[in-house]
This record gives sequence, structure tokens and C-alpha cells, in this order.
Amino acid sequence: MALKLQHISSIKNGTLQITGSKSETNRMLILQALYPNIKIDNVSNSDDSQLMQKALASNEAIVDIHHAGTAMRFLTAYFAVKEGRDTILTGSKRMQERPIKILVEALQQLGCEIGYEKENGYPPIKIKGQRPNSNKVSLQANVSSQYISALMLIASSLPNGLEISLEGKITSVPYINMTLSLLRDVGIKGTFENNTIVIFPNDSTLSKNVVVESDWSSASYFYGIAALSNNVTITIGSYKKQSYQGDSSLDEIYRYLGVETTYANNTITLKNIPGFVPKLPDGLDLSNSPDIAQTIAVTCFGLGIKCYLTGLHTLKIKETDRLEALKTEIEKLGGKVNITEDTLRLEPSSSIKKDIPIATYNDHRMAMAFAPLALKTSLQIEDADVVSKSYPDFWNDLKALGFEIL
Repeated sequence: MALKLQHISSIKNGTLQITGSKSETNRMLILQALYPNIKIDNVSNSDDSQLMQKALASNEAIVDIHHAGTAMRFLTAYFAVKEGRDTILTGSKRMQERPIKILVEALQQLGCEIGYEKENGYPPIKIKGQRPNSNKVSLQANVSSQYISALMLIASSLPNGLEISLEGKITSVPYINMTLSLLRDVGIKGTFENNTIVIFPNDSTLSKNVVVESDWSSASYFYGIAALSNNVTITIGSYKKQSYQGDSSLDEIYRYLGVETTYANNTITLKNIPGFVPKLPDGLDLSNSPDIAQTIAVTCFGLGIKCYLTGLHTLKIKETDRLEALKTEIEKLGGKVNITEDTLRLEPSSSIKKDIPIATYNDHRMAMAFAPLALKTSLQIEDADVVSKSYPDFWNDLKALGFEIL
């Protein structure tokens, strides 16, 4: 499905409710599967979370999680320690190109039995569920935090818990801290000191009611809209200032781009600052919040200013190679982008081409990051329904703000 976004000069003020965080929801779903008395409110309505719920409820020998990368990582660890359960875990063509070897090797260190059905190091994988015979594991610290979180989530169900040693400089620390905070919220004890994570065993019944905070990554698109608007106010919920999500750094980052954030009654209100001259710090390090890189780059392009973003190495193995995708699509619109393995440099642009079709590469964030540019030009978003992966209501919420979508 392709959508055309008409060029509009302004939008309406509005109040929106965004679904629960996909990151928090998926972590809580694994914990709920291990401890069924846990109750979850404000569950994400994203495709990824629905696929996770379906997979956890399935008794089938083959579990297909399609494009859901988080589900692939978390379920690999979950099924590996589910005694007596044999599972082939697979996904889409793109998922079968995304590496899983580091997590598999970590689980094998613990004594888990996992093999590859096709190419070594990649899904689909064949898992023979069993109780691990070790409680210590080590892996490189600069890998996707989802590998580390996957191990943390199953750790308390193991007889002796788990000690995870991280080698080198740790990336995506907020996501590790999110996992640890959620574990503590439900009563699981753990520590994260220096490069060592320790999760203690839990043999008691956990009975907790957890409310999932709304998704900060989804909020990023409204920060982009506010930055590209004039004198607009957008209120979105449900959010808290002391968030577990690394993407909550949006409030500080977008202050440089002319957006003021106010917290009140579990909401955030974004207000464009009239007359503000936007300028992003050079060499902005997004290693702790890489999922907002696309939004920031497109916002800066729309504002006609430069940006230099670093810490982006994990974007190469997402739903698509997000750095290459950003470069290709921004340059179609008339921008100039240079990328390396972990950086993106955008040069200032004085004009934006109109009626350009934006490819989304099966990546929800590509579709949503480029949508705010309708405030600067008309454009077309190809495969627009890909947003259902994380934010099914996105296009309807844009219409509520006055976007003209055909």
C-alpha cells in the first residue's frame, strides 16, 4: 500500500495516546511466560508484540516470527531453556539474513543445544530445550543489547541464576538498564556493575501488575513534526520523566532543534519555539538510542541544517541497513549524505524535491521518519502499512493532526 502525503503548511494542535512500548512489552511477555501470575497493562498493539504473544502461546514445532527481530532474540533464549520443547525458530527472508550467532554461542556456553537449519550463524535455528548446566557466560559488550537482554530475561528461571561478563565497551546501556529495571519491578533481583551482570535465581511465585510506558521511539515522529512546524502544540501519553527507555533522550536532543518538552499527568507536551535557530551538536552520539537516528536525520534535512551522528553501528543489522537506506532516500529528495559503518553526515540543503516516492525497505521506521516532511513538500510513502510493526495507528494519528493523506 502506497500513501501520498500532500504538502501542508501547518497542522492542528492535538492530543494523542500512543500504544505501550514495544521494547518493554516484549520483555514483560517473556517474564509473564515464565511467571504466569504477572499481569500487564497498556500492552503494545504492534505486530512485533502480537507475534511474540502468538509464539509464546504456540505448541507448534515451527515458530515463524516474520520480521520481528526482538522476538527472534528473546525467543531463542526462552525456547533454549524450556525443557522438553523442540522448536525450529524462523522468520522472513530478511530475518534469515540477520545474525544470531553471538546469542547462540552464548547459550551454547551454558550447555544449551542449538543448531542451524540453513546458513551457519543465521536463522532458522533448531532448538532442543533443556536446563543449562552452567550459570556463567561471557560475550562481547559491543553487540546488540537484545542478545544481552535475552539472557537476562531467562536468567532468574535457572537453578543458579546467571552471571554475564561483557568484554570491551558496552553499547546500548539504557536497554540493559531497562531490562534490569523491569526485572526488579516484578521482584527479580539483579546487579549491573562495571562489565558484569548478575541475575539471581527466583523460585517464588511472582504476582505483579505492571503498566507498560508508551513508546518513546514512536514519540520521535511527533518531535520531528513539532520541529518542522510553526507554533504548534502536541500532547501525547502515557509517558514519565524517569523513563526506562533510552529514546527518552529525545527531550534533550530536540531542544537543540527548537522543541520544548513539558511533563504533566503522565503526558508530554511538545511545543515549537517560535524564532528558534536550530543547530544540533556536531558528533551527536546515538549509541544509547540508535532507533531515533532516522527521525533526527530527516528532521535536520527538513530544517535545512547539517547533522553528524555517531554510534550507529547496530543500524546495519536492523530490518534493513538503515544507514544505506537513509542515504538513498534523502539523496532522492535532493540531500547529500555520507555514511561509514557507524556514522552519518548530512550536509545542509536549501531545497527539497517534491512528489518523490520513498522506499521503506520493510522497515517501519523508514515510513514514519520521512512522513513529517509533508510539512515541507509532497511525497509518497511506499509500503506504508509497514508501520503496523510498531505503531499501527500512525497514519490515523497524523490525519487527526491535519495531515492530508491520500
